[in-house]
Amino acid sequence: MEYGKALSCTPTAIPGVLLLDLPVHGDNRGWFKENWQREKMAALGLPDFGPVQNNISFNRSVGTTRGIHAEPWDKYISVATGAVFGAWVDLRAGESFGMVFTTVIDPSRAIFIPRGVGNAFQTLEENTAYSYLVNDHWSADAEYTFLNLADETVAIPWPIDLADAELSDKDRAHPRLHEVTPFTG
Repeated sequence: MEYGKALSCTPTAIPGVLLLDLPVHGDNRGWFKENWQREKMAALGLPDFGPVQNNISFNRSVGTTRGIHAEPWDKYISVATGAVFGAWVDLRAGESFGMVFTTVIDPSRAIFIPRGVGNAFQTLEENTAYSYLVNDHWSADAEYTFLNLADETVAIPWPIDLADAELSDKDRAHPRLHEVTPFTG
């Protein structure tokens, strides 16, 4: 984790996906960061997406891998502790369908993901807490779009081979890109 970064926002190759550097202030006690501040984020160009729920995924082991899930809501993703290799795939209908962006997220980085962009991550440290603000309440009845983590077309360069990673059976069974109906919500 890098201390002393300036707050900044950078567009990625996937339309609407924005990568943020967050200032983290540390001393002998640990560190502090302002993870989300509506006025500052809007000034950087993030949509004022109106978060209504905060979710945290706690992951004990290195190599825990989750995704690829595209939900019908926007997400602001950060890491409270630990680090992840994040992978995002545009599953929205349009020219950027299948486009991939990957990066490492630690407490000094965050990312904004618009609805319909598939989200996945693999933990790089033990006891990683992955946090995300969303602008709609979770619902089992919502229309989700899924993609297989091992899809050969998008070819995500997972740092830990998926054969050695911790995955759910459900995530292993998601369809390949050619079988995905693009998100249109």
